[in-house]
Amino acid sequence: MNFNLPHIPERPAQPRKNGLTMMMDKGLSIRQAEDFISASSEYTDIIKLGFGTSYLTKNLEQKIKLYKEAGMKIYVGGTLFEAFIVRNMFDDYMKLIDKLKLDCAEVSDGSIVMHHDKKCEYIHKLSKNFTVFSEVGSKEAGLIIHPGMWVTMMNKELQAGSWKVIAEARESGNVGIYRANGNAHTLLINKILAKVNKDDILWEAPQKSQQVWFLKLLGQNANLGNIAHDDVIPLETLRLGLRGDTFFTYLPAELKKQEG
Repeated sequence: MNFNLPHIPERPAQPRKNGLTMMMDKGLSIRQAEDFISASSEYTDIIKLGFGTSYLTKNLEQKIKLYKEAGMKIYVGGTLFEAFIVRNMFDDYMKLIDKLKLDCAEVSDGSIVMHHDKKCEYIHKLSKNFTVFSEVGSKEAGLIIHPGMWVTMMNKELQAGSWKVIAEARESGNVGIYRANGNAHTLLINKILAKVNKDDILWEAPQKSQQVWFLKLLGQNANLGNIAHDDVIPLETLRLGLRGDTFFTYLPAELKKQEG
């Protein structure tokens, strides 16, 4: 850090197992990626090349190499995985991520209908050679999945070999674990947390209000994803109590009396 301040909460050192930040790259250029790495790599654990952007992104392999050399896990979005699956091209998907020299993969079924046993089979196969993220929840607005089903699917996917299960919200933050207005489905999330280890879940939280909500619920080391490239450092200030929304969270009682 650039200077000392007391009462700053602890953050685990990289490589972290919790307190993860996943940045969603939606098509950054090489220059933008280099600038991002220069500014934010030590606050970023995972890069997701969002949805199908890797199909279009120029200099893709060069960008992947940059991120990997900076010590970040990187994978192509689950929607791309589904695009291969719906075309009966799982083996081609395996060859692609191997060709790209990725060490991570995402398995999701947010856009297509997939039997859960089949999804777990994909997770198991990929987990033999890759770190697997699996996403639970539909991208379809208004589709309600019973909390018990969320819990069952998350636990089965972890047992099948997922390193982290991702709670779906899309890049807009208004489906899955959130209502259409972006507010958290509190009852759903609490029921999930009662049955699934919080450190095994990566919560998609693209909106600042959602990041604040999870940090207040789970503490500074909540796993948060779908963070915009220019929101990574602002998120880290939220984690450390250096932004108005979490300013008093980590201060001792004698200093908190100034609150308000």
